[in-house]
Amino acid sequence: MLTRLNVASIYVLDKDEALDFYVNKLGLEKGSDFKQGDYRWLTVRVPGKPDVEISLEQPGPPLHDEATAEQLRELVAKGALSGLVFHTDDVRGLYEILQERGVTDFTQEPIDHFYGTDMGLRDPFGNAIRILERKTAAAPATA
Repeated sequence: MLTRLNVASIYVLDKDEALDFYVNKLGLEKGSDFKQGDYRWLTVRVPGKPDVEISLEQPGPPLHDEATAEQLRELVAKGALSGLVFHTDDVRGLYEILQERGVTDFTQEPIDHFYGTDMGLRDPFGNAIRILERKTAAAPATA
């Protein structure tokens, strides 16, 4: 029986640039960073939340042959692959912080919806990122 998710992966075109963006701009922390031969296992995670990590994977060996890697690089650059969704307690405040940190590729400023407030942006490679502040349920009325 499955008990939890441990690692999810996204494709990036440069692991050092991805690490800089996800840590210094978005505010995540570095998780694992190990080399085995030419392969680098690099993860980031929400600070203080070591149970779920995001693996920053580059298309290429040992995972892909060169033809497949080139196709994946093209899809990453188009923003056509999967993205990430994060939660925050203050999406508007985070939007201001991200702007101060130099993030410019916003796809949507914070907007209110029935489920909460969210915004969208892209990492330097085109991966979609959504950040959501969930609406808290109103306290039940008492007599």
